[in-house]
Amino acid sequence: MKLKYTNKAKLIATARGDQQADVVLANANILNLFTGEIRLGDIYISDNAIAHVEYDNCETVSGKNVIDIEQKYVIPGLIDAHMHIESTMLTPVNFTKAALPHGTTTIMTDPHEAANVTGVRGVKYMHDSAEGLPMRHFVDIPSCVPSVLGLEKSGAEFGVQEIEELASLDRVIGLAEVMDYLGVINGEDRMMDIIAASEQRGLFIQGHAPSVMGRDLSAYICGGPRSCHESRSGVEGLEKLRAGLFVDARESSITKNVKDIWEAVKGSRYLDTLCLCSDDKEAEDVLVNGHMNEVVNSAISYGMDPIDAIRCATLNSAREVHIDNLGAIAPGYIADLLVVDTLESIHPTRVFYEGQQVASNGSVDVSFPVKDFPIEKENTVFVKPLTVADFEIQAPIENGHIEVNGIEYHSPFSSITTVSQFTLEVKDSKIILPEAFNFVAVVNRHQGSDAIALGIVKNFGMQGGALSSTVSHDSHNLTIVYNTPANALIAANALMNQGGGMSAVKDGAILHTLDLPVFGLMSNLEAEDVARENRAMKEANRSLGMTEFINPLMRITTLSLIVIPEAKMSDLGLVAVSDKVIKPLFTGN
Repeated sequence: MKLKYTNKAKLIATARGDQQADVVLANANILNLFTGEIRLGDIYISDNAIAHVEYDNCETVSGKNVIDIEQKYVIPGLIDAHMHIESTMLTPVNFTKAALPHGTTTIMTDPHEAANVTGVRGVKYMHDSAEGLPMRHFVDIPSCVPSVLGLEKSGAEFGVQEIEELASLDRVIGLAEVMDYLGVINGEDRMMDIIAASEQRGLFIQGHAPSVMGRDLSAYICGGPRSCHESRSGVEGLEKLRAGLFVDARESSITKNVKDIWEAVKGSRYLDTLCLCSDDKEAEDVLVNGHMNEVVNSAISYGMDPIDAIRCATLNSAREVHIDNLGAIAPGYIADLLVVDTLESIHPTRVFYEGQQVASNGSVDVSFPVKDFPIEKENTVFVKPLTVADFEIQAPIENGHIEVNGIEYHSPFSSITTVSQFTLEVKDSKIILPEAFNFVAVVNRHQGSDAIALGIVKNFGMQGGALSSTVSHDSHNLTIVYNTPANALIAANALMNQGGGMSAVKDGAILHTLDLPVFGLMSNLEAEDVARENRAMKEANRSLGMTEFINPLMRITTLSLIVIPEAKMSDLGLVAVSDKVIKPLFTGN
């Protein structure tokens, strides 16, 4: 598909030279991603598109607004092949303000966090609140809400009807990461119907297939997905590239896969299907290190040629989603452009979006539309009044020892989990926790369910106290990790009283609470304020012993992520991910 031109007749006339260009970027070292050349020339822009690029006759430049680039480099605006705005804890408007000066002009955003809380209304909010912003927010329709049927309950359930309703929105471009990869591999009706409805609408099918290889990978690809951002090793990334998938190499605030993938694929003759994405970025990371420019710079630091790295974050990403006139500097391409001093490290001095300068030297140059969205103010934490008893595990014996199923992290700083059996002491029907163990509770916070599941986790990393969060991928129920039911109740109530967020409790006192009143996921504050609150929340986590983590907040927010193997906790109980079953707490032995 092609993005629309403001005035195609005017664009053609400008290309012929019969009409003056609105803007000319003159005397620029232009990166041509079709040939890999860097040539001195002038870029003629008509409204939102490039009309002509002149390399040979640059002595005479004519236009309504001629900007001398002073032989700096001009590259296409950066494209994020896959990301979640909600991970920044910013609204779409405030995310745009933070990321735009770093050169991101297009994102492929999957609002499945909002969808799991507020359903179709949440997706429409994420779409509509980005309207008119100086950054292109393409929306992928969440494919797995909830992530896996029967293993958790979220605030909505998406099927064919929801896909068809959302497909009519202007900037919907694809079906978001198909996380229920086992459902695709096994040909289950739910996923097959959703993919079929999306294909009938001409949507791009985005994949999510962690550790899926061999015949399972072939089955997954045959089911419809055309990309994957979940390659966690070079071997996995290379196999997926060989299989014809677009590989979106990820460099998030925590998960960094670009180096390993690049080491594995750098000998490949073609890199046309290698892209770059951020997936999950924190607000502070965006402010301090950048957004997609930081991903590109990381790739360059790992040894990727700067031109290849830029191509992976521009032209390749546009082609992945079948956009034919985005991501390059050539006639007919949308005029999203960056001016940079060097290609070795991308830090834009000017950012152009659709031909208009929108940021320069780290600051936004344009005003943002002010809109009111009542949904931002709605309460989304629907939990009945809780008591200490709700967090007490009652053992089926009065005293002695009992075997339980639980979650075991391989170490306090590893994200790898397994379902393990633990023999624990019981006194007066209460489980006595040994060192390195915590209780975990997942409380359904959505309307229509009062489900509460209790469990045991080893090597979570917390030493006493309680942590609570309504940011709890993917259904975003209220998750609490705790040492005593009394601390758990305090941590839970702190969030129930404010519409969601994160809280830390020690010895019965609240250390810090991060308010996230928009769906229990996002703040209305701007990036600098969210970053400050986020830092304080991390320090509160570290005071509870979470000192081994770059980002201790990610520990609790992924404890319920039941599409990442192997052991996770949902509001229905302990989930053995690969088997797609819920394990009982007590083994019966």
